[in-house]
Amino acid sequence: MGEQGPDGGRKTAKATKKAAPAKRVTAREGAVKKKAEKSIKKQAPAKKPAVAPKKAAAAVKGVAAAKTVAPSAPRGESRTALVRRARRINRELAEVFPYAHPELDFENPFQLVVATVLSAQTTDLRVNQTTPGLFAKYPTPEDLAAADPEEVEEILRPTGFFRAKTKSVIGLSKALAEDFGGEVPGRLEDLVKLPGVGRKTAFVVLGNAFGRPGITVDTHFQRLVRRWQWTAETDPDKIEAAVGALFPKSDWTDLSHHVIWHGRRICHARKPACGACPIAPLCPAYGEGETDPEKAEKLLKYEKGGFPGQRLNPPQAYLDAGGKPAPPLGAAG
Repeated sequence: MGEQGPDGGRKTAKATKKAAPAKRVTAREGAVKKKAEKSIKKQAPAKKPAVAPKKAAAAVKGVAAAKTVAPSAPRGESRTALVRRARRINRELAEVFPYAHPELDFENPFQLVVATVLSAQTTDLRVNQTTPGLFAKYPTPEDLAAADPEEVEEILRPTGFFRAKTKSVIGLSKALAEDFGGEVPGRLEDLVKLPGVGRKTAFVVLGNAFGRPGITVDTHFQRLVRRWQWTAETDPDKIEAAVGALFPKSDWTDLSHHVIWHGRRICHARKPACGACPIAPLCPAYGEGETDPEKAEKLLKYEKGGFPGQRLNPPQAYLDAGGKPAPPLGAAG
């Protein structure tokens, strides 16, 4: 409120005169700011990047994924929505990999448990190229239990860490021969007592040799379920529990195959083939890898890229789908 009377009017006028220069300064500053803003706009790119590298595209509001793919936004995802999205991903992968199977060659539970132990820190392909010679010489647990460690080491050398692996496979063979009558047990609590056998190996054996559901949490499985934001856990046992809670128990074994196959063929660790991914619209990490379809297609591995698989003796369904068997150890190509 202003003062009344003639003096008040003069004071107001003087105040107005004093304030005038400040207004002119503000106007000049505003003009400078507007000019600077125009300059910045001219230098800024016309469009935002299609994807946010190193981060899930869906987690950045207002940034659309390239190639019109619309990733989900799990940051505000409810438990029900997570379950639905996870199960839909599994259904989609089941259509892409209807022939998914364990990628270790085996003819019986004993061969499978040994091959799975040998697969640590190497590829299934190298294990499959090595085990024919091992099982030809030591076909039963009793045979391998009585083997000369140095001879076994020489056979297992191509798999890496061959001394430790020799100790494990001879040790588990002795345990099978002495404690289980030469037969591989079909219970989790018995399997994990065998030397070199953890929960991951046990579930591989239970699911694929005995038909008992289990989740195989290998490096591919861990990587993908975290990329898909099914869980933020890093401990394998906690990942197993968290993911298992999203699916019926009857789905666990096939789910493991689908996820692992997708990780080996398309969703690679260093350079995912996002542009060739069949579940891109459901993936919050879309854009971490190559999004151009033609470039992404060149990143595909095994049968998806037109190359041999990892098994020397794959199931017929895999061959019928166009898959090629792997070459034996020492073969060209």
